[in-house]
Amino acid sequence: MHGTDLGQSYSTSAKLLHWGFIGVFADGIFKQVDDLSQLEDPSFLRFEFIFACVFLALLALRLWVMRGQGSALPAEAPVWNRVAAKIVRFGMYAALMAIGVSGLAIGVVFTLGMHSGALMEFCIAAHEVSITASYGLIMLHVAAALYHRALSDGVCSEMVPLFKERPR
Repeated sequence: MHGTDLGQSYSTSAKLLHWGFIGVFADGIFKQVDDLSQLEDPSFLRFEFIFACVFLALLALRLWVMRGQGSALPAEAPVWNRVAAKIVRFGMYAALMAIGVSGLAIGVVFTLGMHSGALMEFCIAAHEVSITASYGLIMLHVAAALYHRALSDGVCSEMVPLFKERPR
């Protein structure tokens, strides 16, 4: 296997946060709010606030744990590959952060009694755009992982705990 930029693998905590966050994200998607009227239930609204705060806290923790962590790309990876990896990685973090912040904004605007109107429509649009962007970036991320799995360059094995590829 080729070395990473820093000559190290991702830490166990980084791997746990990566895969755990996927579960939290999936839970948010499957339990999404279908209609604003659902927020009229105070316990549901409280749960959504707590969920958004936990979502953002886990995202912040993940960023903190990954700080200073180099890319798993081999040193000889082309520049375009490094640039694409950074754009997708930072794009995912930005989109995920926007999901949590816009979700909180929807809850705040709703709590203030503005159940409709331009501000609520803006918050909902921002939430929908960030969710759609995250889907696209996650698909690119998974496609890149599969690409590196096919290359057997060790990149995929850095974060995937099972089915380690064997270098060619």
